[in-house]
This record gives sequence, structure tokens and C-alpha cells, in this order.
Amino acid sequence: MRWIHAAGRGLLVLVVVLTGYVTSGARADEGLGGSRGPLTLATAGDLTGYLGPLLEGWNRTHPGERVTLVELPDSADETHAQMATDLRDGDRSRFDVLNIDVNWTSEFAAADWIRPLPRERFPLKSFLPPVVDTATYDGQLYAVPYVTNAGLLLYRKDVLAKEGVPPPRTWAELERAAKTIAPKYGLDGYAGQFLPYEGLTVNAAEAVYSAGGSILGDEGERVTVESAAAREGIGFLARGVREGWIPKRALTYKEQESKQAFQDGRLLFLRNWPYAYVAASAKGSKVAGRIGAVPLPGRDGPGTGVLGGSNLAVSSHARHPDSAARLIAYLTSEGVQRQVLTRGALPPVRAAMYEDPELIRQFPYLPTLRASIRSAEPRPKSPRYDQVSLVVQAVVHDAMAGHETPEAAVRRLARELAAIPQR
Repeated sequence: MRWIHAAGRGLLVLVVVLTGYVTSGARADEGLGGSRGPLTLATAGDLTGYLGPLLEGWNRTHPGERVTLVELPDSADETHAQMATDLRDGDRSRFDVLNIDVNWTSEFAAADWIRPLPRERFPLKSFLPPVVDTATYDGQLYAVPYVTNAGLLLYRKDVLAKEGVPPPRTWAELERAAKTIAPKYGLDGYAGQFLPYEGLTVNAAEAVYSAGGSILGDEGERVTVESAAAREGIGFLARGVREGWIPKRALTYKEQESKQAFQDGRLLFLRNWPYAYVAASAKGSKVAGRIGAVPLPGRDGPGTGVLGGSNLAVSSHARHPDSAARLIAYLTSEGVQRQVLTRGALPPVRAAMYEDPELIRQFPYLPTLRASIRSAEPRPKSPRYDQVSLVVQAVVHDAMAGHETPEAAVRRLARELAAIPQR
């Protein structure tokens, strides 16, 4: 997903605060073995321009451990493919530290492309608990969370206020408002990210989870999607398109297109990441000052979001693994994390920042986001996640486009997921 990977490329810090690293609690002098020395950091393309100054700060203070940046394509699929190709080269791999989407951890760990990390070396207890789970595989820590994310429901608070209606907590409330209120104001009712790509996998998983279901269990070894809950979740999305409160044009939306539709005043409700709230609140937005954010609604109350963000991992073939771990400790330190939020509007992984009054004044959605992250779940864990995601997005898009019923879609999902080898 573009924004998950924009968040993943995250590393978005304009000013690097060294004291944050020193006092972060990471045991930076405990090694993984091997000498210290220069590093190469691989990440998706840095669209924001913050990454250069960040690494310049590290390089100034760590002249013997200088980092060279390798920027891969902006596309998540292309970045994944190039990382995988490089890592399969073994000792010829160019990469030492990898900035990976949270859903790649299991795949990279199962392939022995990244090395396990000692939990005691990093201040994991200071992180929001769910984000740590995205960095583990088979009970072992294989990466360190850097940026987190969870979906929010953005809404036009001016429109709901005129109607005397509170923001929705359930699907039924969302559906009713999208059907009856949105048309009165010339608005589309609801949209998410429904183009068949990673964004649709996230939206589909959220719908299934919010109905009480699941897709895979036991690190991908068991298919659990064939359930009434999955039928209900996928049915909610398919019904929206069929009845028109999800516009058909939303079947072509990714993060950017859906954000723009909301920001241009064409939507009553939008599921998106927190960055969309920031953009829609900024000067020049047609809805600035007229929007709110709440947790995603679910079948019977607040729903379950899917965790986004990125993790930092050490390549199994890193030339200087101790320096690689020190860099990760630096990038996840308190001072840098604060800059990630204040300079990049990206959700940090450190829990205390979501309770900081100064930050809440600047980013009023933080308490809502904290609640959403704490109740969120990872995408289905699997060593073959790329194949799992392709199946989910293809099947759910067919259901939303009316090509098959939700019941048939769930049966097809179960069948095709079971055919994917997990080891």
C-alpha cells in the first residue's frame, strides 16, 4: 500500500536528536557479533526528502559506521521484488539494514533472509504492544517496529452535526447515514481502498476481523476464513457497492485517490490512515476544520483495524550486524520517534507519545489512533504473504464488483488459500 510504504519509507525525521538515542533504553553497546563498520540501508523511494538529513545526522556522529542509502522503487511490489532478489544472492547481498513493511516480517524470517534479534537489546516495553507482534515470527523477534499505523474512519462532522447524528459506531449506523444523509448533501456515502492491490487486502481483513472472523491461523498453516463472520464482513462491502452507498468509482481507489475524494468534499465517510486526516485538515483542503475521526465501526460496535507501518531488520548477510543493530536502536529512539510524528505526521511506536498533552494539541486524533492501534491486528501472517494477499484482493474485488456472491467468494478464498504452500 502506497501510504503504508510511505510510512515504511518513513524514517521521516528532519532533526535528529542524539540524546533520544542515548537515553532510549536500547542497549546499544551489546553486540550481535562481528566488528562495527559501514552499512547500507535499503528502503522504498523516499518521497519526502527527510531521509537524507536523517542519515547525515547519523553519519556525522558515527564516522566509522557511515550509512549508504539505497532507494528502491516507490511501488511496494517492486520494492519487495528487488529486496528479495538481492537477499537471495546470499553473501553477495548489498543490504545490511532493511526497512520492510510489517507484513513482510514472517516471509523474510522464514526464508532466513533476516536474522533474529535479542529482545533485551531494544526497549520493546515502551512500544505499543500490538506493534511488537508484527516484528515476530514463531515467537522470535526478527525486526524492531519503527512506524505503526491503523485505519480510522474520517467523517464530515459539519454534515452529521446538521443532521443531529453522532459518528457511527456500527456498520448499521454507517450504512444508514451513507444511504440517507450523504445524498441530501450531494455526497458519496463511504469509500476505502478497493482497487485490487494491498489496500484491498487490508480493507477486506478489517471487515472480516470486525465481524469476529479471521483469515489464517498458526502462522499461515491453517486456513480459517470459511466462516459466517467472513461471509458477513465481505457481504458488508459487496452490499455497499450493490446498493450504491459505496460508489462504483471506489473500486478504483487507492489511498491517494480516496483521500483526494474526501479532501475535495465528495465523501461523507472515508476509511484511511491518519495521514489523510492531516492532509484533509491542512490549508487548501475544501473540508479543513469540518472533519472528525473515530475508530472503524464494526458489526456490533467499534471494529478491528489492521496494523500498518514498517519494521527495521538486519540482513542475515549483514557485513557489520552490530552496527546494524545500533542504527536500528538510533532510528527507534525517543528523540527520533518524536520527530517522526511532529515532522512527518507518521504514527510513532512509542506508547507515551500518545498521552503527551503537547502532542495531542498538535495532533488531536492521537487518542483515537491509540485506541485503534491497541485493538488492531496484523494482517494474516504467512511465509507466503505475497501470494495470500493476491488471492484475498482478487476474490474480494470480484465479490464487490458483483461477479460472485459473498458466500461463493468465501468458499473460493478458503480453497485458494489452502492451495498455497506455507513452508
